[in-house]
Amino acid sequence: MSLDPPAKFFVNRGIVSSRTDMYNLLRPLLKQTVAYRYHRGRDLIANGAGWVERIVVDSPTTSSYFTPLAICVNIDSFEHLEFETRPDQLLAYRLVQGDESVVLEFARVTLASDVNEEPRQLEFDTSGFVQMELLGSEGREEE
Repeated sequence: MSLDPPAKFFVNRGIVSSRTDMYNLLRPLLKQTVAYRYHRGRDLIANGAGWVERIVVDSPTTSSYFTPLAICVNIDSFEHLEFETRPDQLLAYRLVQGDESVVLEFARVTLASDVNEEPRQLEFDTSGFVQMELLGSEGREEE
């Protein structure tokens, strides 16, 4: 029998402090648009939506930043990660450092014109275009 404790397991929710576990849980956010909310204590300080460019591990000089253009999450910036499964089966993540936290959730991206419309095939009107054929060097006439 092994004296080492077994690895923990989580189903749909949990709190992790291992950098490896935090990275593995956040990895699906890479190259995704997410909504973020920054809290200090119970107060909402800032919020927005941005593109997750990087998730960093073992780089203590790289900062975490959350902007509408780009998001970089350095695992070393946070004490632990809380996660839970939402009713739509996507995860909500809370990165915690002291009394500050950042909540990340997959963002629903909808255009105002698409709100009440059914999905449809994309249409492309070609009536205003002219087709041209370009001859390569082998098709050029001798001068």
